[in-house]
Amino acid sequence: MAATLNTSAVLPTVDVVWRWLAEVPDPEIPVVSVTELGIVRSVHYDGDTLVVAVTPTYSGCPATAVIDLAIEEKLRAKGTDKLRLERRLSPPWTSDWITAEAREKLRAFGIAPPIDGTSASGVMAARARRMTGKGNLVVACPRCGSTHTERVSQFGSTPCKASWRCKDCLEPFDYFKCI
Repeated sequence: MAATLNTSAVLPTVDVVWRWLAEVPDPEIPVVSVTELGIVRSVHYDGDTLVVAVTPTYSGCPATAVIDLAIEEKLRAKGTDKLRLERRLSPPWTSDWITAEAREKLRAFGIAPPIDGTSASGVMAARARRMTGKGNLVVACPRCGSTHTERVSQFGSTPCKASWRCKDCLEPFDYFKCI
């Protein structure tokens, strides 16, 4: 029961499609959209077929199918009949693609956002500035802002997050891993 575009209708512009996709929340972190996370890599037309390229946060991400379905549902609800989703694994997604606005939304939601320059593709000098003398990442608590924190586990509530704890406010929190 997909909606069909009238063949005489003008196809929506790529900019309009990007705005529609900005309304699709990430299923694991619904305060940010799939575009804010940087996983929608491109939008273009191949003839009259809309092509959306999606790069998962990592190749084994369990939310990938749900994300694809949400994108397809949004675009079909807007009247897109000819649609192709492509999974793009190269270049691999990096947390550097998360927008500044999404980082602030993550923090407000209680998740420490990835620190700039610490992803695998980050600049080494920036990466070194974010580390303590022991080579441990300094992560600020999203609740109180303290950097007196510690990693509890490399594995958090979802595969893309690690569990941390603030030693000042004593609150646990997730840190969005740098990939």
